[in-house]
Amino acid sequence: MTPTPKTLPLWQVLICGALIVSLAMGIRHGFGLWMQPMTQTMGWGREDFAMAVAVQNISWGLVGVFSGMLADRFGAFRVIIVGALLYALGLFGMAHAASPHWLILTAGVLVGAAQAGTTFAVVFGVIGRNIPAERRSWAMGVVSAAGSFGQFVMVPTESMLIGQWGWQQALVILAAGILIILPLSLGLREPSFAAGQAPVRHQSILQALHEAFGYRSFQLLMAGYFVCGFQVVFIGVHLPSFLKDQGMSPQLASTALALIGLFNIVGTYVSGSLGQVMPKNKILSGIYLARGIIIAIFISLPITPLSVYIFAATMGLLWLSTVPVTNAVIAQIFGVAHLSMLSGFVFLSHQVGSFLGVWLGGYIYDRTGSYDQVWFITIALSMFAMLINLPVREAAIARVPQTA
Repeated sequence: MTPTPKTLPLWQVLICGALIVSLAMGIRHGFGLWMQPMTQTMGWGREDFAMAVAVQNISWGLVGVFSGMLADRFGAFRVIIVGALLYALGLFGMAHAASPHWLILTAGVLVGAAQAGTTFAVVFGVIGRNIPAERRSWAMGVVSAAGSFGQFVMVPTESMLIGQWGWQQALVILAAGILIILPLSLGLREPSFAAGQAPVRHQSILQALHEAFGYRSFQLLMAGYFVCGFQVVFIGVHLPSFLKDQGMSPQLASTALALIGLFNIVGTYVSGSLGQVMPKNKILSGIYLARGIIIAIFISLPITPLSVYIFAATMGLLWLSTVPVTNAVIAQIFGVAHLSMLSGFVFLSHQVGSFLGVWLGGYIYDRTGSYDQVWFITIALSMFAMLINLPVREAAIARVPQTA
């Protein structure tokens, strides 16, 4: 009889996973604060900065597929170590980028690859392997909420660092700070991987991919996640500049981003908890519908500090609330053996949407002097995502037993 693999304690997975995601996501959510000071100092256009962040999202998505495969095969611990080192290198390189091409390499390629090894897909794989199914969606909600708490703490911290030390030195300080992830990763070092005994899998990587990509619900989840990426990265990166165009102060923008993070602590936790008792496809459809309504109201009314605060709070409730539910559906349908890899492929779709959202925002603004067209696109995409999540089936897939 094959012995049951030893698992990590629930508290250890949640604390270490939450802190790692909080740092990695928190720093990333503040990138929009660098757009104006960096482009003004270097004489670049907003499209130059937006392109670097767009490449970051594609790099994150592409590398995420392979980091997921490696985490499923060799454990998350090693992947997180490499990711943290790449993050520090990318932030330091971004501080010294002398051209848009170097910005793309550092803030784009390196930081994107780093995020692939330090955020949701890799950490959720540890949750899937160590936490039972009846608490899995809740646990993913807790870790997702930590990512939002990181945004709440780190965005004003980054704004303070830029104001006190300048945008360049602020990046160097963050490059050193991200290395805190290295000791935290020890808490996610799974005993079976540490002993050189990877979990037994009844499917190869190719078999798992063939099964997932041929399954309609997986395709629909990927399409919905594309919309999520488009919306949150467009808003996260371009909202500070949009508000500056409306005559608002930079402090209002950093407060708005922090509010998004604060309220998303509640949103992601509630979403993950609801995923234990409600159909997850209905939760996802409701989230996308609500996003479209909130954006439509926001841009149709005069932009004031109060309207910005209300928009940030309500969007915050929906910001990363798709994450625990989407990943819990994947685990429920396909199991946890290849969870990090399959989550990585769904997240790649998210990042393609992120690329288009952040780049299109800069491209359209530089040519029209307005973000109006992009706001309208985000509303239309909300309606699309609401509809395509309704047919998603979350029941475990029926597999034909393999013969010897």
